[in-house]
Amino acid sequence: MNIDCVDGFPTKGEAGLYWLGQAGFWIETGRYSILIDPYLSDSLARKYAGKKHPHIRMAPAPISVEDLPKPDLVLITHAHTDHMDPDTLGPLYDRFPDLAFMVPAACEDAARERINPRANLILVDSNQELSPLAELTIVTFPAAHEDLKRNAEGAHFYLGYGIKCPTFSLYHSGDSIPFEGLQGRVETFAPDIALLPVNGRDAQRLHDGIPGNFTFSEAASLARTVPILVPHHFGMFDFNTISDAQIENELARSSHPHVAVPVLGQTMRLRGTG
Repeated sequence: MNIDCVDGFPTKGEAGLYWLGQAGFWIETGRYSILIDPYLSDSLARKYAGKKHPHIRMAPAPISVEDLPKPDLVLITHAHTDHMDPDTLGPLYDRFPDLAFMVPAACEDAARERINPRANLILVDSNQELSPLAELTIVTFPAAHEDLKRNAEGAHFYLGYGIKCPTFSLYHSGDSIPFEGLQGRVETFAPDIALLPVNGRDAQRLHDGIPGNFTFSEAASLARTVPILVPHHFGMFDFNTISDAQIENELARSSHPHVAVPVLGQTMRLRGTG
């Protein structure tokens, strides 16, 4: 499989990825349009105005929620606002009230509050395999956003998703750090593409209430058996990113054979699928 990049939003029916910023992607499988973790508003800038970390966007959203076409399915990995955003998901529900949102069961209350109490929620936990649409399989993975947080019933607050369709398979880890058993799960799933966060983590951010993610090298290691690695979760907030220079340095020393760095406003077309 190869990737080439073109300006603009994906063409329906043509396999490709469109980065929305942070962990958000619009995924075209060739048959279905899947939206994952969209943050297209400035809700966090309003929430944290005047605070130590004001959450001001480093770049505008590449598309507005009003301009999004209707996806066939929305996947949400966890309830942090840059992944489950009321000012993105609420208006999306208003436009498409029959739209299905797959969310962690542990985050149901937050999802109903932020999307709509009547939203069509598909509640999931880790280690499930579902077929929400014909010829589309979703596999759920646990994720450790610093830890494998669970509720009193044992349901995971943080999830990753595997997407299988006739054209390709893809793994989106959600927000996570490495943890025991994850490598084996990824290798068993055997995706063609891994979408992994690379903003890293440190003690100061954790002290400030900002849980961390893989470093670039950790992401490359996790994806060592995956043909294509797409790094993300950078370039949104200046206190929780890595710079362009750091990315270039990581690319220069990375042993991964094919790292495709996404660019806002461009579609990464997937060639050689099917």
